[in-house]
Amino acid sequence: MKRREFVAAGIAVGAAACAPGFTWEAGPRRPVPSASQLWWQRAELGLFTHFGMNTFTDREWGDGHEDPRQFNPTRFDPRQWARAARAGGFRYAILTAKHHDGFCLWPSKFTGHSVKNSPWRDGRGDVVREFVDAMRGEGLRPGLYLSPWDRHEPSYGSGAGYNEHYVAQLTELLTQYGPIAEVWFDGANGEGPNGKKQVYDWDLIHRTVRRLQPNALMFSDAGPDIRWIGNERGTAGDPDWCSVDPALVPYAGFDAPQVGEWLQHGQADGTVWRPGEADVSIRPGWFHHDAEDAKVRSTENLLELYFASVGRNANLLLNVPPTREGLFHEADVARLADFGRRMRELFADDRAARAHVRRIAGGVELALRAPVAIGMAVLQERIERGQAVSRYRVDALVGGAWSTVSRGTTIGRSKIDRFAAVTSDRWRVIIEESAVPPRLGDIGLFAA
Repeated sequence: MKRREFVAAGIAVGAAACAPGFTWEAGPRRPVPSASQLWWQRAELGLFTHFGMNTFTDREWGDGHEDPRQFNPTRFDPRQWARAARAGGFRYAILTAKHHDGFCLWPSKFTGHSVKNSPWRDGRGDVVREFVDAMRGEGLRPGLYLSPWDRHEPSYGSGAGYNEHYVAQLTELLTQYGPIAEVWFDGANGEGPNGKKQVYDWDLIHRTVRRLQPNALMFSDAGPDIRWIGNERGTAGDPDWCSVDPALVPYAGFDAPQVGEWLQHGQADGTVWRPGEADVSIRPGWFHHDAEDAKVRSTENLLELYFASVGRNANLLLNVPPTREGLFHEADVARLADFGRRMRELFADDRAARAHVRRIAGGVELALRAPVAIGMAVLQERIERGQAVSRYRVDALVGGAWSTVSRGTTIGRSKIDRFAAVTSDRWRVIIEESAVPPRLGDIGLFAA
């Protein structure tokens, strides 16, 4: 049986409860992930890194009038970021190559508002280059965020003129830095220096990414590959479907009554595959502020975020902002390391790994080698064949009778149920409702 691997240092923690002979027959065709989406969902954990002019002005949103000479990280070392991310079990990382203030962390040909006019590296530095090299050096796949809203660029609000400018910068990022795993967009759309709002040409933007980086995934609240989960709390909905109807939220920034439900929960009858990504910061703000050094999330809180995102069929994108020196603060580094350690401990001993598994009516039954106290079940569907389950339960045999220890709605890539510890050597997962005949994947059983 192929064992499931969690991202925390690549630890194998799951038993394949649906080896050949334990699958249901295929039903009507369902949306399925692309190869890139499948890798991304298996990665589970991504690191977001907000770094730029706001780091030096102690702001969250710049206004585009900042002096590039303010940007000068004296100990800049993205290798330290990458090592900290790897210690926490993260598999990909996304850098804010340009935030709303328009300051570019690479020497763009299309604006003077960039690192080329800063004192850092005597104006010859390139944050994006060092970032992607550092992440790949530690085995993480790099991603980039390019804000559509640009408060510095005079052409913002001009329509086609700004769209051409934006695509030119996007082209620089997608042709000079090797393979990019995720291109992160948002629908932020304020007024520009000319007092006008911009109508983004999303079709042109998406075509550009597809042409230049066909394996890259695009994130925004509307997709087209990954959807926003609808909040910045790191919490996915329950239920959470990977499938959606793209016509209901056609572009980033679209505003309609159904948007919140669409983002949080997806749709059981959706026609395309757009899994959710739950973003949240390790601090109150997204950029580093000295005043928040004592407000880093606890390890217990990070674990709760994991269960509320990855444990509900979404990916967790955790923001960790570098300081003015260009390093992750020691408090953040320590928290990531402790999170990775706790993850390894939690998922170190899968009691289902050596279980005898057999198919039963409506589900599967696992016979453990001996009775043991279990307090957590990790369930999966074989999402390469789609997502189908809409209601299930987990039972344990106690005192000669089956007792339900947890119930749930969707499963998808990963559903984690925690419950009061129950001691038993017989467990089963029953599918009570499914859009089509389901295909269960790995099942893991862990101590409380």
